[in-house]
Amino acid sequence: MLISNSRKRWFFIFTAVNRLQGVISQVQTDGHLTILKVQVKDQILSSILIDSPVTNPILKIGAPIAAIFKETEVIIGRGDVSNISLRNKIKGRVDQIESGQLLARLSIQTNIGVINSVITAQAVKNLNISVGDEVWAMIKTNEVMVSQ
Repeated sequence: MLISNSRKRWFFIFTAVNRLQGVISQVQTDGHLTILKVQVKDQILSSILIDSPVTNPILKIGAPIAAIFKETEVIIGRGDVSNISLRNKIKGRVDQIESGQLLARLSIQTNIGVINSVITAQAVKNLNISVGDEVWAMIKTNEVMVSQ
């Protein structure tokens, strides 16, 4: 969200997170670590947890779950992103850009819903991003939290 004070300077308040409802489609455990695959419509998102199905009974295939990640954890890319190690790559179109002097907030329309990203205003300029452009929203596996 973008707000201004009485001097007309822009400040960002980061209160929102991206939240996507899905279903657990795969559970892979090694000791106290678990990698979950969450099916959100036709997209698979991965998340790594310090937990296991033994200690947390909701971690089972078919269980409804929300994948949650902060707007500041969404990396934006353009073009070919196939040689990037990030597992969570979601293609979309920039629907809105709110830009201040230092930071910008992008709203990206994807096949699984709107994803918001906060990146530097300079990155928006360097990537030459405009409303309507096709981009990739990418999130590291360890940045995706889950909740019922």
